This record gives sequence, structure tokens and C-alpha cells, in this order.
Amino acid sequence: MIKVRFLTPDGDLAVEAEGAAGDRLLEVGQARGMPLEGTCEGQMACSTCHVIVAAEDFARLPRASEEEEDMLDLAVGATRTSRLSCQIVLTPELDGLTVSLPSEHRNMQGR
Repeated sequence: MIKVRFLTPDGDLAVEAEGAAGDRLLEVGQARGMPLEGTCEGQMACSTCHVIVAAEDFARLPRASEEEEDMLDLAVGATRTSRLSCQIVLTPELDGLTVSLPSEHRNMQGR
């Protein structure tokens, strides 16, 4: 199993999660109750699963596609290390990955 850590926006709470190789970070986070909306169900048509990857872990990820970068342009609070969690597929190389949830997000479902 591959371990990942989700940090709340204020950094006060860390939630540990595990997923198998090939799992998407979006579903791993949702299974642990993280508020990763994923309105488009991972089709890269929204930015509601935006996470901020820890700077020390960012280089371990494959480069974002142009389409993902375009969607990140719409994400509230995007940073240099922002990614869409639906585009992060867990691999053994990502064991120990830490991501933060942005302090605000755009709720595409109107809840």
C-alpha cells in the first residue's frame, strides 16, 4: 500500500490514507472523508479536486498535462505546486506523498 497524507488548510490536522498502485489520489482522499468534490468525476473538466502538493514532493510527480494546467488556472488559491488530485495516480515512488487542501474552493454542485 502507498501512504499519503492530507493536511487541512490551516495545517492543524493531518489525515493519513493508503491506496494501491494505480488508485487516483481523488478517490483515496474521498474514501478518507476529504472534501475533494471531483464534480466532473475525474474527467478533468473542473478544478474541484485541486490539492497543493508539498514542495519537497512535487518533483516526484509526473509533469502536468497542458489540459490539467488549463484547469488549474481556474482553481481558487492555486499555487506553483498545485495539481488536480484526479490526475495523480499512485505509484510506489509516491509513497509518503503529502498534499494540502486549499483554504477555499469553488463548489461546482452548489451545495
